[in-house]
Amino acid sequence: MVISGINEGSNLSDDVLYSGTVAAAVEGRFLGFPAIALSLAGPRCEHYDTAAKIAKILVERLRETPLTSDTILNVNVPDVPFLELKGIQVTRLGTRHIAEPTIKGTDPRNRKIYWIGMPGLAEDAGPGTDFYAVNSSYVSVTPLHLDLTHYAILDELSNWMQSLQIG
Repeated sequence: MVISGINEGSNLSDDVLYSGTVAAAVEGRFLGFPAIALSLAGPRCEHYDTAAKIAKILVERLRETPLTSDTILNVNVPDVPFLELKGIQVTRLGTRHIAEPTIKGTDPRNRKIYWIGMPGLAEDAGPGTDFYAVNSSYVSVTPLHLDLTHYAILDELSNWMQSLQIG
């Protein structure tokens, strides 16, 4: 079993696409192990004991009843004392607004540097999303899989590509 984390800060929404915590869980899954990416979601990240208790609960559950081998659990635990959690919700990934602009600057040696802008605020954060669960003091458990194919546009893209002449 691979438990990646406890990450300091959430991995909600499209954060999962560039999260090292999620990437480590993905590697565990590639090795054929049950995998959990665990993050403590909050501005200060003080209640690691809460996240550790959730990790223990999930590990015990996975031991008792394994999930399919292609499932990665992305878990976000609100940064509150354990007794203040309202429960656990199975969620889907929410979505964010576009990120803040990149900030140009210079380093102490007068070389150009670029700071990546802050992630966008929650856009799709309604009931059923990871954002909603965490903001409502629930642990969010989102099942992830690795197929990122956008199936809904395969036919449209095939038609779009037909007029291209290559070779």
